[in-house]
Amino acid sequence: MLKSLRVRVSQGSQYIPELRSFVPAGFRGLPLISEGACLSGCTACQTVCPTKAISLDPIRIDLGRCVFCGECAPACPEKKIEYTSQVRMGSATLEGLMVTEGQKSLSPVATSAALKKMFGRSLKMRQVSAGGCNGCEAELNAVANVNFDLQRYGIEWVASPRHADALVLTGPLTRNMADAVELAWDAMPEPRFIVAVGACTISGGLYEESSALDRTFLSRFSPTLYVPGCPPHPLTFVAAILDLLGIQRGDAEISK
Repeated sequence: MLKSLRVRVSQGSQYIPELRSFVPAGFRGLPLISEGACLSGCTACQTVCPTKAISLDPIRIDLGRCVFCGECAPACPEKKIEYTSQVRMGSATLEGLMVTEGQKSLSPVATSAALKKMFGRSLKMRQVSAGGCNGCEAELNAVANVNFDLQRYGIEWVASPRHADALVLTGPLTRNMADAVELAWDAMPEPRFIVAVGACTISGGLYEESSALDRTFLSRFSPTLYVPGCPPHPLTFVAAILDLLGIQRGDAEISK
């Protein structure tokens, strides 16, 4: 007991009271592209990008492919690209993951009235790692810890897909995991939906051209929500889920 009290005194409270407004320190988040012409014929940012996330004329960054390595920013002689600490990057569409010149933020995920009605007070999620490196998986585990405490909104992980409303996918979807993903999806009762987390799941990421992948599942079942990153910050996932379900500040107390 005394040890716990000493830890509390020395570290303070780890609990984040308001997840939407919290800005994590040292986080490389949403990239911004300033307006203005590039040097004639310059392709420096596109050349250094390992996942072909950058297109030119005009410059655009596809967050579904971006692994947030940050190499494009110092490579640009005009310093057009900078990374911010913004965590709110989720999207309901692949098109919504595109960052263009002069764009200061991404549009928040539009609330689904149907999903809010069904899952706004209670959402059960089953996470499947389809060949992931454990980066996204570790960050998703963190949303249930004392810092982020996603359970305060009635949102929590479950051990069985039979108890789940949402299938949260991580990893590039390897052939070895193709059957496991299908089995998990088939075991889930209707209504259900898919959340694609991380560059690997959204686009294949660094492994997009690998012969070890089998991404046919996503060609047949489109995700309802995309959460970019490599890995995404827990707050990126939290913000996207809360926006999708239309959960506002103060709703946490109602759900208890």
